Amino acid sequence: MRLYNTLSRQIEEVYPLAPPIVTVYTCGPTVYDYAHVGHWFNYVRMDMLIRTLIASGLKPKWVMNITDVGHLVSDNDEGEDKLEKGARREGKSAWEIADFYTKDFIAGMKALNILEPDYMPRATEHIAEQIALIKRLEGKGYTYQIHDGIYYDTSRFVGYESFARLDLDEQQAGARVTVNPDKYQQSDFALWKFSRKDKQRDMEWDSPWGMGFPGWHIECSAMSMHYLGPTLDIHTGGIDHVPVHHTNEIAQSEAATGKRFANYWLHSNHVLINGDKISKSSGNGIRLQEVAEKGFSPEILRLHILESHYRSQSKFSWQSLLSAANRLQDLYAISALRYQLSNNEVSSGDVLGKLSEVGAQLTAHLVTDLDTPAALAYLSGVVNQVLSIRLASACKPTLIKMIEDIDRLLGLRLMQVRDITDDQKEKIKARTEARARHDWNTSDKIRDELQAKGVGLNDEPDGSSLWFPLIRPLQTPDH
Repeated sequence: MRLYNTLSRQIEEVYPLAPPIVTVYTCGPTVYDYAHVGHWFNYVRMDMLIRTLIASGLKPKWVMNITDVGHLVSDNDEGEDKLEKGARREGKSAWEIADFYTKDFIAGMKALNILEPDYMPRATEHIAEQIALIKRLEGKGYTYQIHDGIYYDTSRFVGYESFARLDLDEQQAGARVTVNPDKYQQSDFALWKFSRKDKQRDMEWDSPWGMGFPGWHIECSAMSMHYLGPTLDIHTGGIDHVPVHHTNEIAQSEAATGKRFANYWLHSNHVLINGDKISKSSGNGIRLQEVAEKGFSPEILRLHILESHYRSQSKFSWQSLLSAANRLQDLYAISALRYQLSNNEVSSGDVLGKLSEVGAQLTAHLVTDLDTPAALAYLSGVVNQVLSIRLASACKPTLIKMIEDIDRLLGLRLMQVRDITDDQKEKIKARTEARARHDWNTSDKIRDELQAKGVGLNDEPDGSSLWFPLIRPLQTPDH
C-alpha cells in the first residue's frame, strides 16, 4: 500500500513496524459543539484508510482520541478552553457538554458507517499519563514555568520547524503582538495551564505544579503512546493540524522518547463551501442533521466525500450532494437486481468476469494513495454495463459477492436494499399487462403509486420492468 507521507512530501510504500499489525492514531473531535460536514469529510477519509489497510492484508490497531479538555480557542494557547466556552454558551457544566457532544459524534460515526476504532480514549481519563509525560520532559530540561503554566521550550528541540517548514524568525518577529509576552519563543506551547485563582474551573486537576489542566498537544502524545507505543506507524488528521498541533506533538514526543514519533503522516485537506473553508467561526458549519433535513441520507454524503481525493481541496454544495444521490441511485439499482434476475442467458459473455473482479479492482485504486475518485470512476463503468443488460439468475452469487465487496471497501451499505412487497410486485405485473394492451392511463397511475411508496421503475425493451428503491430528494434543495 502506498500513501503520501507529509513527513517526506512523497508517496511511499507503507511498511509497518510489526506486520501484520499497523498502528494508526487519528486526532479526534473536540467535543464542545456539533461536528460539521468539514469534520465528517476528514473522518470518512480516515475510515477509508482503515478499510484499505484491512483490504491490503494488514490488521489496524486504531486509536481516535476525544478531546474533552484543554483545547483553547486559539491553537497558540490563548483564550478560553472550548469546553468551558461551550458550557457557558449552553448553561451546563463542561462535563455535561463533553458527554453530550461525544455521544452525538459517535452517533454520527455510526450514521456514516465509519468503522469503530479499537480505542476512543478521552483526555480527561488520561490526566495521569499526561502529567507523567510532562514530568519526563521537565527532567530532560525541555520545560519552563511562567505565570500561567508550564511551557515547552521549542528552541531545545533541533529541527522543530522542519515538519511544517515553518519560518520561526517570522513568527518571532510577530511576538510583540502576542497576549503572552512571557513565552521565550512565539512557537513555545503550553504543557500544563494553571487554573485562575479567582475562578474555579469545571475541569481541573492537582499536579506537581499546582491546580490546572493539560494543554491540547500533550494529550495526543500521551494517549497515542500509551496505547500504541513510542513510535506509531501512521498518524492522521486534518491538514490544519500540521503547523501547530502535529508539529508540537512531534517535538514533545521525540524529546521524551528519543525515537521518531510516527513514520507516516496522512492529512486530509480543507473542504470549501462557496469558496470559503468550512468552520463554525465562519457560520457555514453544516451539521449532519441539516443534511438529513434536506432529504439526503448519510450514504449520499459519504459517497459525495469519496468523490474527492483526500489530498485535494474539496468543495461541498447541495448540488454536489444531488449528483452523489443520482450516483448512489444507480448503485442501489444494481443491489436491487439480486431480487429480480431473469432466467435468460447473460447478454454479454464477459459479465461474470467483470462482476467477480470488482473487489480487486477497487482495492487496486484504494491502495494507491486512497484514490477514491478513480475507484468510483471505475465502478461507474461497471454499473453502466450491468444496467444495460439482463443478468441471468446464475449470476446471483457473483452479483451478491460484488455488492458485499463494494460495501466492505467503500462502506455504502448497498446490501441494506430490501426486496419490495408482494403487493408491489403484483402492481408491477399489472402495469406490465396494462402496457401490453396500451392502457397508458392505468400504467401511469400504477407508476405514480409505486413512486409514492419509494419504488422506481426502469422499463425494458421486452416490455418488462425492473424496480429500484428511489432516493430522495428528487429536486435540488434550496441553498
